Amino acid sequence: MIYVFCRGLLRLIYAIVFPLKIVGEENVPKEGGVLLCANHISLLDPMTIGIKLDRQVKYMAKAELFEVPVLGWLINKLGAFPVKRGGVSKESIKTALNTLRSGNVMGIFPEGTRNSDAGVAKKGAASFALRSGAAVVPAAIVGEYKPFRRMVVVYGAPIDLSQFAGAGSESLEAVTDVIMERINEMKKSGIPTVS
Repeated sequence: MIYVFCRGLLRLIYAIVFPLKIVGEENVPKEGGVLLCANHISLLDPMTIGIKLDRQVKYMAKAELFEVPVLGWLINKLGAFPVKRGGVSKESIKTALNTLRSGNVMGIFPEGTRNSDAGVAKKGAASFALRSGAAVVPAAIVGEYKPFRRMVVVYGAPIDLSQFAGAGSESLEAVTDVIMERINEMKKSGIPTVS
């Protein structure tokens, strides 16, 4: 109930401050585990890629945030789970994989940090994608967070990673490249690309 209330409130705020145009929402599966991989340009990105979807999107969040009164309680209720700074713990990895294998949607930013350029993508998204078997949906946030300027969120078709099935850790960089290439294509073209 808290998630639905907050999502409704944010939809209203965004409609006024950052009007969102959504492209390709039908590419996000209605059920089953989904790893939603997006570019990362602002602290607002987690809300931006999730508020127009009917499904709840869960995220990893810095462990320190859970120690902040009220905020920690709220983000926990909104489906976030903690990750320690400086590396992802075994517990965080297990929680992420369980989230996806249980049929939930998890948002992740392969770049790791906010970056307006392509950046150096990390391999966490690739690892979760291969180990969970979840659908990997690329998402591109296009625009700038300026009041009353339209933002566009593009959801691409799920990425076919079957060629990497059973591959070891050496394939993580290649999978990361595939995911980031798709996101960057969508950022430039403004339309979802097809597998």
